[in-house]
Amino acid sequence: MQEFFTNLVSGISVWDVADIAIIAFVLYKILGFIRETRAEQLIKGLLILIVATFLSGVLHLNALNWILKGAMQFGVIALVIVFQPELRRGLEYVGRSKFIRPQFAVMDKENVKTMVSAVVKAVDRFSVSKTGALIIMEREIALNDYAETGVIVNAELSAELLGNIFYVGAPLHDGAAIIRGDMLFAAACVLPLTEKKDLPTELGTRHRAGIGITEVSDALAIIVSEETGIISSAFNGNLTRFLDVKTLEKNILNMYLSEKPDNKKFSFLNFFGKEKRNVSK
Repeated sequence: MQEFFTNLVSGISVWDVADIAIIAFVLYKILGFIRETRAEQLIKGLLILIVATFLSGVLHLNALNWILKGAMQFGVIALVIVFQPELRRGLEYVGRSKFIRPQFAVMDKENVKTMVSAVVKAVDRFSVSKTGALIIMEREIALNDYAETGVIVNAELSAELLGNIFYVGAPLHDGAAIIRGDMLFAAACVLPLTEKKDLPTELGTRHRAGIGITEVSDALAIIVSEETGIISSAFNGNLTRFLDVKTLEKNILNMYLSEKPDNKKFSFLNFFGKEKRNVSK
């Protein structure tokens, strides 16, 4: 037995270890990517189908095995169609360049504070006056396709400008405002709606659009309810409700002023992960 293990270990090279480590890392990332999405349930169904195919072959259930193998062949094409949003999101994640910093990472500290202060001040006013608003803060993934559905503004951001945009009856109030860096990039933009079925019934199109844009990008969506004035935010497909402006300001500043992108992402996920339970209130 000792000789067996000795031969086994001696036959493993550094490249074999690296190969296994890379595969393990890729599998870990894939599992993390599909976790808590509709892809998770589909993956479970696919695994059951694979096990059933294997068992039908072992037990010589020839007719069942033939049907399952046929289903597996056509299933590859079906998976590409069904997983299209997830595949697009995954490819966008892989394609993000770490050599090109997003705009929010290169702004100086004072500009960041001024921009965040303008957003938070506007959100606070919207909450008090129960003015519906949907503000999208662009991060690494560009939102040009969605900006083109509205009106390109490219104006210096201020609380007053956001107030004019979302003023009831204003030409651009019906839609989302997209912030790029410290500028208001576009307004009256149309966003994709989430397909989640487990959202509270009182949440309307504005909240569904806010969640939807974060399912296909890494943006942060800030939503103010027109009926209740409740401040919500969406990130990574998860909705957080009942936020106060101080908490919102603190965490947006942490995102913008964090020196390391990994820390920035970590603090953001921690914040919105902790509050995710509020969605059902």
